[in-house]
Amino acid sequence: MGKIPFAVIFDMDGTLFQTETVLVPALHKTFDRLRREGLWQGDTPVREYLRILGAPVLEVWRRLMPEADEAVRGRAAEWFLDDIIAEIEQGNGRLYPDVLTTLAALADQGIPLFVASNGRQRYLDAIRTAFQLERYFIDFYSLDRFSLPSKSALVKQLLNDYEIERAVMVGDRRSDIEAAKDNGLWTIGCRFGFANDEELREADIVIQRFGELSRLNLPSLVSGE
Repeated sequence: MGKIPFAVIFDMDGTLFQTETVLVPALHKTFDRLRREGLWQGDTPVREYLRILGAPVLEVWRRLMPEADEAVRGRAAEWFLDDIIAEIEQGNGRLYPDVLTTLAALADQGIPLFVASNGRQRYLDAIRTAFQLERYFIDFYSLDRFSLPSKSALVKQLLNDYEIERAVMVGDRRSDIEAAKDNGLWTIGCRFGFANDEELREADIVIQRFGELSRLNLPSLVSGE
């Protein structure tokens, strides 16, 4: 492909995909199974999950099940992945308003688009298939695909693999902003996702709706024109 002079890198959860549309029913299914297996007592920790959504998988399950051993957490994570993919394949997931039209507009401008997510690759593939996102994106990067420890490392890998010279990172959590800053990228924070104002304080721009991206001249913002 050769060097890419400019690209836009998107987070998935809380940026493109309304994760709660599949997360809550899938989480209840997983914890129902944990209760049946005698591995969990009490309510399903939906609020806690929404607070930490976007964190790497291992960290998520350590915080959801702090007293469980790693084997049980691993089993729960796999069940949850199966349950959430089933929800997506059944057509229960939703993108945020104006995502497809905005992505189409950016792609029509010839801007290369990528996804970099802490989500599992199987999960990203399910969303990609459900909404035919391969029409717009060149590639979908996940931590488990490359066995990387952080989103900062994942974005670095993406930049290096595709020889991207300049880029904008679009995301809704502190980890997205940090990953961008660690790699010298410009940042757009999404206030419609799961972040609070504090998480997005260091973003270069904060948008309230996804469609606002189509009104920004993204290459010129990065170049300072």
